[in-house]
Amino acid sequence: MQWNVVWDNLDYLLIGSYPEGPLGGIALSIVLSLGGILGAFWLGLALGLMRLSKRWLVRLPAVLFIEIIRGTPLLLLLFWFYFLAPVVLGQTLPEVECALITFVVFTSAYIAEIVRAGVLALPQGQMEAARGTGLTKLQAMRFVILPQALRNMIPSFVNQFVSLTKDTSLAYVIGVAELTRAAVQVNNRTLSAPMEIYFTILVMYFLICYALTSASRRLEKQMKRYQARG
Repeated sequence: MQWNVVWDNLDYLLIGSYPEGPLGGIALSIVLSLGGILGAFWLGLALGLMRLSKRWLVRLPAVLFIEIIRGTPLLLLLFWFYFLAPVVLGQTLPEVECALITFVVFTSAYIAEIVRAGVLALPQGQMEAARGTGLTKLQAMRFVILPQALRNMIPSFVNQFVSLTKDTSLAYVIGVAELTRAAVQVNNRTLSAPMEIYFTILVMYFLICYALTSASRRLEKQMKRYQARG
């Protein structure tokens, strides 16, 4: 066992070459997953509400976007955005920005379905009661339906965050120096401890995902007390 190789390169696995160079390693993986889930939340919320609309001109674009993105592998989307950006923009996007955009777009399709399911899970009487107080449909959705639905969606959002954290490992194929690519670079440089290096990043991913999953379970237990009742 050559765990000293891992120890000597642990700082690179954690934060890349920072502060001498760009952020990398597991720190970049966390930044990508945080940025991805925050951006995807707002886009997914808009898409989910659009899909719930009774107007087909509003609903159809959301349905097409969600179904196409959900039916496309994330790896293919990464390549698609990476090679399409220079054609559309006339310049190459930095790899990190390209990966972040891809994660936002990909995750937003799943967030949209979480939002749609969360709103539909509420009793129909909630909307009827809100409208009965004189609120418009938009006001009822904003002040009555969404606060309840979003609270119930929190565990699902956390689970999506866990999935996105693992999916950031795919960004290494376009040159993003996240944790998986950092491990590959360390292994290529040392050529002496591949098992120890990849076992270490396995543990890192597991610890992050386990912490998030545990938080999701606790939130789910707490949210059961606030489930809307018909």
